[in-house]
Amino acid sequence: MAESKKRVPMNHVIGFILSLVMTLVAAWAAIQSDLPVTWVIIGIMILALLQAGVQLFMFMHVTEASSGNGHVPWNMMFHGFALAGILVAGSLFVMSFGHDHGDHGDMGDMEQQEEQHSEDHSGH
Repeated sequence: MAESKKRVPMNHVIGFILSLVMTLVAAWAAIQSDLPVTWVIIGIMILALLQAGVQLFMFMHVTEASSGNGHVPWNMMFHGFALAGILVAGSLFVMSFGHDHGDHGDMGDMEQQEEQHSEDHSGH
């Protein structure tokens, strides 16, 4: 009978702790720091790239010897990054140049229109 050794996967534990720390630092920078917005955004982007690297090397085993002497699936990684870029660019486009309703969130005009509408139909 083969003896199975149960050991803790330290790569996963270290990767999880690093990801957790980077997430907490990014949240702190966005919520509590007094840094200018530009520096907060730059810092969060750097942390995001570092966390993507941690995910690839610690969890997805990109350079493990069992994958054919450290074979990196560049084709799949390229398509993943391209898809992520398209999604981010599309989201930013929609958030920046989305449909304009004309009132820009001014509730005063909307309330006046509702009052006028209710007065017009009160006689029916």
